[in-house]
Amino acid sequence: MTAPAPVEPAPVDPAPVDPAPVDLAAQAWHAMRALTLDRYDRRKQVCDALGMSFIRAKALRRIAAGPLTMRELAAALYTDAPYTTVVVDDLERRGLVTRTVSPGDRRSKIVTVTPSGYEQAQLAEQILDDPPGAVRDLPPADLASLARILATLLDGEPGGQDGAARDDLRAPGRVGLRCHLTPPREAP
Repeated sequence: MTAPAPVEPAPVDPAPVDPAPVDLAAQAWHAMRALTLDRYDRRKQVCDALGMSFIRAKALRRIAAGPLTMRELAAALYTDAPYTTVVVDDLERRGLVTRTVSPGDRRSKIVTVTPSGYEQAQLAEQILDDPPGAVRDLPPADLASLARILATLLDGEPGGQDGAARDDLRAPGRVGLRCHLTPPREAP
């Protein structure tokens, strides 16, 4: 009598492998971009409310956080000097900012928000800071986790490992995750 042939175990499918961390990071990044730039993009609302392009509104918000030299403003906006001048010229024509010569360097101009510019910057901040219903409706524990994760990302290394520019939220005029607007001083 012949012995039955040994039965080979059926091939086992390997355990599902978790997507690579890079893939998960790409998925998370895509979701954040889609939420902020597509689904809940508030830039058009800001432009409509202020009657100006978003780069002008962004410049106004930066200036409302505290006076800046034209060079500092250009760096904050990631724009070149000539374009920054065009933006500030328009804001000045509208009466939203003033430009004065720097006391320490006559070649340098300092841009300061006016009271009406401050009001417009506040309006922009209100529109941008109003979370969509989907965020408001998250359970408190999920909101706390999300806030913690985003704070960790925002407090990362300057420039990040990929060399991306970083908005320094600890800089003067910044409080936590929000831009702290500084009301203009009254002229003496």
